[in-house]
Amino acid sequence: MSARPTFRRRKLARRLRRMREAAGMTIEDAAIALDKHRNSLYRLEAGETRLDVHLARSMMDVYDQYDPNLVDDVRDALKPEWWMKFGMRAMGYVDLETEAREVRELALIYIPGLLQTQPYMKAIFESGTLNRVEQGTEAQVRLIRQRRLTDDTQPLDLLALIDESALRQTIGGAGVMRDQLEHLVMMAELSTVTLHVLPRTIGAHGGQGGAFALLDFPDPEDRTMLYVGYGIGSIHIEEPGEVRRAKLLFDHLLERALGPGDSVALIEQIIAEYE
Repeated sequence: MSARPTFRRRKLARRLRRMREAAGMTIEDAAIALDKHRNSLYRLEAGETRLDVHLARSMMDVYDQYDPNLVDDVRDALKPEWWMKFGMRAMGYVDLETEAREVRELALIYIPGLLQTQPYMKAIFESGTLNRVEQGTEAQVRLIRQRRLTDDTQPLDLLALIDESALRQTIGGAGVMRDQLEHLVMMAELSTVTLHVLPRTIGAHGGQGGAFALLDFPDPEDRTMLYVGYGIGSIHIEEPGEVRRAKLLFDHLLERALGPGDSVALIEQIIAEYE
């Protein structure tokens, strides 16, 4: 399976398609005018292949559509993303989160990655199939991702909806889990973090079918993305109907969850049980 185009490349591809359509040209007409094969142009508009600066300038001339930021954005899209040097695949969640301004995450089994301590995440990695090198890489990337919660230039807002079962599952031993819960209380004080707990007293709830995350981006033209991870892979969903249903479910669960203050109080109660 080929790698999924990066977020920036797909965003750029949509702009190319809009420019061509605004010029009133079919993809066949444009391919002839640009001296490109139709399939090559199609792949560019799908984000499957990279656009270079020279072709971008030619497109503006042929389409008679001037975009003052296009050339700079093409250069940015050609640069390797920060996570690529760690060997992460382009289809990964990290690509989406890097471009997002807000993440709404439903966590059922584990504390959200953005709020994990190193010992806690290490215990999770060791329980899986990653080798030691892969575990170290995953930990490095996760720690870099967490910096966005305290970043002044490109902050990331996190709305975390955590099932109480994730708080009570002892990962890495009592000491590791207690420290993780204390870290969670501390992180809840950040202006970028809003924490809600789904208490077990509510019984069964609609989110127990699986964890997911909704990601929103700074540009209103970029639609909300639904990310669903599972044991051996993940899926990214842009289809408006499915995203809307996920939003409705998240909002429904939020109404049943404890507020931020009561959520922290419950976490502190669980911490006390370790004493």
